[in-house]
Amino acid sequence: MKFTAVGDMIIQKRIFEGYEGFDELAPFIKQGDARFFNLETTLNHVGEACGSQFSGGTYIRTNPEVLDDIRPFGFNMTSFNNNHALDFSYDGLELTLEALEESGLVHGGVGRNLAEASAPVYLETKNGRVALIAVNSSFDPSMMAGEQSPRFPGRPGINGLRIEKHIELPKEDLEIIKRIAKETNINASKEITRKEGYFPELPDGEAELGELRFKLGEESRFVMKVNEADMARVEKAIYEAKLQADYIMISVHSHQISGTEKESPSEFLKEFAHRCIDAGAHAIVGHGPHLLRPIEVYKDCPIFYSLGDFVLQLYNVEVAPEDFFAKHGLTSASTVHELLKKRSKDFTVGLMTDPRMFRAVIPCWETEGTKLTKITLMPIEMKMDGHGSETGLPRFSDNPEIAEYLAKMCEPYGTKIVREEDGTLRCEW
Repeated sequence: MKFTAVGDMIIQKRIFEGYEGFDELAPFIKQGDARFFNLETTLNHVGEACGSQFSGGTYIRTNPEVLDDIRPFGFNMTSFNNNHALDFSYDGLELTLEALEESGLVHGGVGRNLAEASAPVYLETKNGRVALIAVNSSFDPSMMAGEQSPRFPGRPGINGLRIEKHIELPKEDLEIIKRIAKETNINASKEITRKEGYFPELPDGEAELGELRFKLGEESRFVMKVNEADMARVEKAIYEAKLQADYIMISVHSHQISGTEKESPSEFLKEFAHRCIDAGAHAIVGHGPHLLRPIEVYKDCPIFYSLGDFVLQLYNVEVAPEDFFAKHGLTSASTVHELLKKRSKDFTVGLMTDPRMFRAVIPCWETEGTKLTKITLMPIEMKMDGHGSETGLPRFSDNPEIAEYLAKMCEPYGTKIVREEDGTLRCEW
């Protein structure tokens, strides 16, 4: 079988037919039996849904008609399980679901209850049946879908992958945290509630400072672990898909990092990817940080920690809810131009000013059965400036810096990036 995938499609306006670059991208994408993209927007018309109290950063929405512009690329699988899924509250989420259901695109990771959001979805191809399970680790807690019960319906939302976080400290540093907590009374209210039985007692060797949890360790480090209940739900979905599908793909939206570089995936994400493959998944397709991250091959299965962006149209917000203006000290009497200008410090900071966000790859990977045999990458760049209708749209790139950038980050993972004469890249492992 063959598979192709791209990362974040932040689409907020129509893509005009036959733009420069389309004719090279579409045939490469269409090689795949399964062809995936992350839909990082909500689909609803202005006035159909209210803005949420929070957003994924920018309040992102566009008209459902953009699916007509996406379809010619050849995609047949998607998910909008990302940090923007509830930008326009439950109505916006359900309108997006309805638009995708009408489109015929196989989609997963978001549903009208947790069972629906977490279930595998299936694509039928001439070469086999492909399952998609979509999760998200970067979300406001209220975005998590809720379970059905005998007397209550489930809550619409996403298939969330929560993270258990704590800071490990040597004994002398842990004692300092305990002293600060005692002297400031920052935990006083919680301690009262704990005595009333609403919180469990802190185990020996642990301390709290407000919302931060500390544990005794040999060195100072920030630890993130996969929530075991969420991991078990994903593993259950993989087990179910093993009966139904020939190939299982996991989509994971994750912004978290290790160390100080945005390119470095979190240790918890590596753990999650390996555990999914151990459970029976065959490919991990990552997205979220809007730039490239390493490629790893684990047990003959590809892990794309982030494929970067495919469409990047953050400056194409046409209308915005009051909350977005208020967040930046304005009101909706201001223009969106003024709003985006203020947020970006006169268009000098933000994703739209960073060339890394405009460089990505499209992988085409091939298998014999479920064993990985080949990975070819098409390097792409989105247009950063020029004609407004072309800004943020992808095209093939023969810029050797993309190969060099990706190769350097892949070295620690045992993956080698080789640039071919035609400008495509080959992965060796």
